[in-house]
Amino acid sequence: MAREAARRLHEHRGCPPGPIDALDREIVALIGHRARYVGKAAEFKTGEQSVRAPERQAVMLAERRRWAEENGLEPGVIEEVYRTLISHFVDREMQRWRETE
Repeated sequence: MAREAARRLHEHRGCPPGPIDALDREIVALIGHRARYVGKAAEFKTGEQSVRAPERQAVMLAERRRWAEENGLEPGVIEEVYRTLISHFVDREMQRWRETE
């Protein structure tokens, strides 16, 4: 029984690469696409407040939590993922903004 379960898991994964790897590759590509949009938007920001935009972040995170719930995902996990992304992009924008001052 355990051997059959292991065989099915191996087939499902399609080792290597499998459908999960393909999905992860798409997710990474989409994050890259998002990063390019963030970079373009940064060109229009005029200062630290417009880069950090805490009100916008709060609205965005609430919306991502709702999307997570709609897709049967844990909202807290999705929020954490987006907080990490936001933090990274804000840090990059702040660095670029300071360099152009």
